[in-house]
Amino acid sequence: MKNYKITVAYDGTRYRGWQIQKNTDATIQGKLSMVLGNLAGHPVEVTGSGRTDAGVHAIGQVANFHLEEHYTTEEIFTYLNRYLPEDIVITNIEEVDNRFHSRYNAVSKTYSYRIRTDSIPDVFSRRFCYQYGRPLDVERMEKAARFLTGTHDFASFCGNRHMKKSTIRTIYHIEFLQKEEEMEIRYTGDGFLQGMVRILTGTLIEVGRGDREPESMEALLEEKDRSSAGYTAPPQGLRLECVEYENTSKKFYRHFI
Repeated sequence: MKNYKITVAYDGTRYRGWQIQKNTDATIQGKLSMVLGNLAGHPVEVTGSGRTDAGVHAIGQVANFHLEEHYTTEEIFTYLNRYLPEDIVITNIEEVDNRFHSRYNAVSKTYSYRIRTDSIPDVFSRRFCYQYGRPLDVERMEKAARFLTGTHDFASFCGNRHMKKSTIRTIYHIEFLQKEEEMEIRYTGDGFLQGMVRILTGTLIEVGRGDREPESMEALLEEKDRSSAGYTAPPQGLRLECVEYENTSKKFYRHFI
């Protein structure tokens, strides 16, 4: 049995998120499993590096699956992109060691969040950008972000209020890229809790518009209370950019789009 690692890009607008759900077939994981099952002639379990919520996008989601059949990586790659919906595409595939696990072996993830600050909405980016429509003070936001980098208990920024596992995570850096009519925030860390990036973004927006002080981030972290943090920014502005791993590949096939 061979283990394959794929990188997946998708427009998450019409999907209920990554994870398979019993009441809908509109999930990314579900679509991948269905197409691979048709190829193999039996169910194929697809494991993702993590879950993205409904409406969230990805350009560098990573998943792995096992197949007993002796297909080449190119054959699998071609089949997937032929039969997947047009808003999901495989950008590369490689055969990896059977011990590789797309979630457990990940060493870092990077997400980006796009915010349109111009008062006039952009009709062409509405599915991929939060049409906020007001200017934000990036210097205040950068100051607040410095309190959030490092290893902390991020319970205040977790969307699952009944989280039983550890809520300690490490954010390596938070970067702000500002254009004339748009701001992009990029988060890189060892992992993120449910809704964490969107809650961080909503909180930083509140700092940027003057509703919170940058220094209040210290107290938020200490309180470990979701109700103390800011609002959850909408999903369409969020995109999973990449997942980093140590070198695990055996045979590699890539197609650039």
